[in-house]
Parts: sequence; C-alpha cells; structure tokens
Amino acid sequence: MSGGRGLVWLVKRETLRVSKLWTQTVLAPIVASSLFIVVFGFSLSGRIRHIEGFPYREFIVPGLITMAMVQAAYSNNASTIFQARFDRYVNDVLSAPMRPWQMTLGFNVGGIFRALAIGGSLAVLSVPLVGVPLERPFALVAIVALGLVLFSALGLVVGIYAEHWDHTTFIQNIVILPLAFVGGVFYSVSILPSPWHELSHVNPIFYLVNGLRYGFLGHSDVSIWLSLGVTAAFAIPAYLWAQYLFTSGKRLKP
Repeated sequence: MSGGRGLVWLVKRETLRVSKLWTQTVLAPIVASSLFIVVFGFSLSGRIRHIEGFPYREFIVPGLITMAMVQAAYSNNASTIFQARFDRYVNDVLSAPMRPWQMTLGFNVGGIFRALAIGGSLAVLSVPLVGVPLERPFALVAIVALGLVLFSALGLVVGIYAEHWDHTTFIQNIVILPLAFVGGVFYSVSILPSPWHELSHVNPIFYLVNGLRYGFLGHSDVSIWLSLGVTAAFAIPAYLWAQYLFTSGKRLKP
C-alpha cells in the first residue's frame, strides 16, 4: 500500500467513524445547539432586544456554532486516537508505508469533518430560524479553518498523552467548555467592567467567537485580523506538536 493509498484509507476510516454513528456524532450536537438558540434566543429576546445593534437571537448564533464545532473537533480526535492506542490498532497505522505528515493529516480530517457537518447544519438551520445573515464569507472560511485545525490537533495531542479516558474529558469539561462560555457567546465583552473586560482578551476562544461573529454579522469586538492572527498563533504550534508526536512516535510506539 502506497503512502497516498494509506492516507485515503485513513481518511475514509475516520470519516466513516463519524457518519456511521451520525445520530450521536452529528445529530445530537445539532439538537443541543438548536435548543440553545430557541431557549436563549427567543425567551430572552423579549428582555434583551439588541446587542451591538443586532437582535439577540442573531447575535448568539455565531458563538453557539463556534462552541459546538470546537467541542466536536476536539472530542472526536481525542477519542479516536485514545481508542487507537488502547486497542493497539494504532500500530497498524504506524507500520503502514505512510509518512508521518500523512498520519497527522488523516487523523485530523475526522474531527474537521464532524465539526463542519455540525457547523454547516447549524448555519443552514439558523437562516430560516432566526434570519442570521452571512456578511463576510471569506473571513468566515478563514477563521473556521484555523479554529478547526487548532482543536482537531489539540484533540490528537491530548488523546496521545492521556493515560485514562477521564483525562480527555477533563480538558473538554474543565478547560474548553468554560472558556467557550466566557468567550462572548451570549454577550459582548464591551459591556464588561474592568478587569473582566481585559481578562476576556486572554481567552483564545474569545477571538474565535468574534471571528465567526464577524463572518456572519460583519461585526466583532476586535479586529478580524487580530482574531485570525491569535487563532493562527495557537493553531500552528498545536498542529506541529501533533506532527512531532507522529514523527517521533512518542507515546505511540510500544
């Protein structure tokens, strides 16, 4: 099996892993995020009519899509590489005639595929549900690409280092989810007093949320270039870290 065929096989395996269990991997997050849009968007829109000039139900959509996508990309890749290590079939991948960059890319595709399926579906549902616009599609594509590279690669790194399954869920529940909630999903950080306003700018997910908000609404609390730059500054090292682990075989080879 050539390296190219090996990469195709790995990509097929990772995408089939998502599509065969689509009710759990795709449908469930879509339903959960849709409920957030309905409950928060419509129930609170009577009390919070506008934020930064936008109806509240439109304002929260980009943040909810961000939250669903980053969790999906991370959890998918953390679980797939952890399971591969636990069941020892990662040895089959490592012994295949594939280059390390092909292994890294192949495993990353699964998380990206799942996140795009969820994010794309939520975006399509949000148009008739709340009438969210799409003002800056190119900026949206760029920030989504960087964000998914970041969290897909992070999932691989954590899944490779994890000793127990609880280690992977700890990062998601104690780090990623809280950062997403305080990253401006439900509010604009411009209304926060000091020092919470300044502390919000330390949160990397804040820039991702605002990047998507700029893509959909054409508005952001920070410059889109700053959002792209900060996300890239985290995404590139995360991917290179995952690449290093596959190149060296650290914690992968017996």
